[in-house]
Amino acid sequence: MEAIKTVGLTKYYGKARGVENLDLTVEQGEFFGFIGPNGAGKSTTIRTLLGLIAPSSGSASVLGMDVTKDRTAILRETGYLPSEAVFYGGMRVREVLKLSADLRGRDCAAEAARLCERLQLDPTAKVGALSYGNRKKVGIVCALQACPKLLILDEPTGGLDPLMQREFFNILRERNEAGTTVFLSSHVLSEVQRNCARAAVIRAGRVVACDSVEALASAGAKRVTVHGAVDLSGLEGVRDRKDVGEAVSFLYSGGMEALLKTLAAGQVTDLNISEPDLEELFLHFYEGGAEQ
Repeated sequence: MEAIKTVGLTKYYGKARGVENLDLTVEQGEFFGFIGPNGAGKSTTIRTLLGLIAPSSGSASVLGMDVTKDRTAILRETGYLPSEAVFYGGMRVREVLKLSADLRGRDCAAEAARLCERLQLDPTAKVGALSYGNRKKVGIVCALQACPKLLILDEPTGGLDPLMQREFFNILRERNEAGTTVFLSSHVLSEVQRNCARAAVIRAGRVVACDSVEALASAGAKRVTVHGAVDLSGLEGVRDRKDVGEAVSFLYSGGMEALLKTLAAGQVTDLNISEPDLEELFLHFYEGGAEQ
């Protein structure tokens, strides 16, 4: 059974596009990345999956349940961390955590205490006095304390310092190894590359690529660095060109034969061709990369 499945999922806000004909499948037990910049449709997708907004057309299911008919059951089995979590400022952290647990009808005190200790979150502090990073920790504990089957995390690391980010992902990997499905929506591509096995790239409300992180990072483009004098003006498939001294570096998505002919016509003293990282993949798909 798929943890998440959408078929032709479309959401419009009046005439404004949210997502359009979005097809996506996430298997149970996956650590899955959802990549895209602000405005691409990530949060719209998530809110639709959780039944917080209704789709305009198409269908979506979470843990085998329909998002329009089984919203309460879906929320019972899902931990959700929004990109901006807002709490009652006059409450203490432990009170917010208990309220979240009570809404689920669960006693989560022991797990909440463990998570607070690992994330260095003071449960006695007043929420209104917390920094942005510590408010984010409160949201994390609320999402994780009931040990749900599915975690849906929307830009989860904003405000966390590097040490807390590392501990947060340690916790996520432990949960994933125990069988929890993790759906990580992010525009921090290094987070996805380090932690996710598969990922989807969303652009203008549509999924333009979905594959293993390794395949995505190697698909369609190479990073080429050339030392010497080479005329690239007639070579198609060159983007993200950077000139550094006598070297030129660029992403290349054209034919290898054309590249070799161009290099042979110049005066090359050194050459390096490597797989791009996910940051460069992002440029490839958002600066005219072919849709899949």
